[in-house]
Amino acid sequence: MIHPTAIIDPSVELGANVKVGPYSIIDKGVEIDDGCEIGPHVVIRGDTSIGKDTRIFQFSSIGEEPQDKKYDGEKTRLEIGARNVIRESCTINRGTAQDAGITKIGDDNWIMAYVHIAHDCVVGNNTILANNTSLAGHAIIGDYTILGGFTLVHQFCRIGAHSFSAMGSAIAKDVPPFVMVAGNSAKAHGLNSEGLKRRGFSADEIKSIKEAYRIIYRSGNTMEKAKEILSELSRKSSSIRLMSDFLNQVTRGIVR
Repeated sequence: MIHPTAIIDPSVELGANVKVGPYSIIDKGVEIDDGCEIGPHVVIRGDTSIGKDTRIFQFSSIGEEPQDKKYDGEKTRLEIGARNVIRESCTINRGTAQDAGITKIGDDNWIMAYVHIAHDCVVGNNTILANNTSLAGHAIIGDYTILGGFTLVHQFCRIGAHSFSAMGSAIAKDVPPFVMVAGNSAKAHGLNSEGLKRRGFSADEIKSIKEAYRIIYRSGNTMEKAKEILSELSRKSSSIRLMSDFLNQVTRGIVR
């Protein structure tokens, strides 16, 4: 299960049935749960924890120091949940003391080749980050988000649940839940309706979300007025409540 050329610090905690491929290096402070598979030429540094049945492919760098000039060797962490797939040459950095000190990735994410997840990012569950997607520091990615290939996310941006970006999008403002964006700089292009259908949203719920989109983007409302209207409508729809809560936390403005 452990290739003889792998270098693993004696303090590393490995769960049951963990596989480690040739020439991989696992440093002190790393915890790897049951059933994980670490491919060849992977470097994992601590403090990092990796959840059950996660697969990490060759040449990935996991838990390295943050790319932040202010970082001065503080003890920070990376937490990766269960059943994630992390493909070739991904880079995922630990957090910084300027934030909560942790980079966090949830469960069941599909992280494709050459993806970069910077310090202090929070990635939810069931996301897809396509090839060469890059998240700058402190970005937050909601559940079921899909980011197309070569998507760039500016630092401190928040991407709402069930949203979608086209390939090559450059996102410099927050993206509300359910919204599709494209372009450089990214602009809103309607709702991720097809994704919602695939995830079992009812026709009535999608209709409610479309109404919320109209209120935000097509009715000439100020942001404050849109938030006021959505707050009232959110009593009847959990999806509109999700959008309302998101808008109430926006500090950078939203894509238009």
